[in-house]
Amino acid sequence: MGTVYPSMLPEHEAFIREQKMFFVGTASCGGHVNLSPKGYDAFRILSPNQVAYLDLTGSGNETSAHLSETNRITFMFVSFEGKPLILRLYGTARVILRGAEEWTSLAPLFTLYPGSRQIIVSDVEIVKTSCGFSVPNYAYEGDRDILLNWAVNQGEEKLKRYRANKNATSMDGIRTAFFDSDF
Repeated sequence: MGTVYPSMLPEHEAFIREQKMFFVGTASCGGHVNLSPKGYDAFRILSPNQVAYLDLTGSGNETSAHLSETNRITFMFVSFEGKPLILRLYGTARVILRGAEEWTSLAPLFTLYPGSRQIIVSDVEIVKTSCGFSVPNYAYEGDRDILLNWAVNQGEEKLKRYRANKNATSMDGIRTAFFDSDF
């Protein structure tokens, strides 16, 4: 049985900062549940009850689409090295696009990697920890540079077209925040 907290404790924040990967879960009202692994140094703790991550251009944009319908989100951090632990953050979230007023204040908190497309900000309502005893040990060998190299090779104009073709609508037909933006 896990332990539930109303906000992140300092030890939770320290654990999150040590992780090299995290998972983001969202769901549409009547369609699919999406679970996305995220890497790079893209997650920030804004306060004990607020977090944000820099989202990069990828093959889909389910998180943005789901948040436009329900705004529910779950983050999961898993210890693959050292002491076992699983930590989940449950809350609501919103999408911050380039050009938005909030982007100006949040973007300096991140390294703006090639292909950066949006920032997801979440208000955390529940923090839950569980043992993670069955999670295997894995050793971190480094970040993959494939996505960043792909974005650099595309250039900004091709990325805009890619987002218009691949990121404007979810697999359930939900329009994302990008639908009416300039990408």
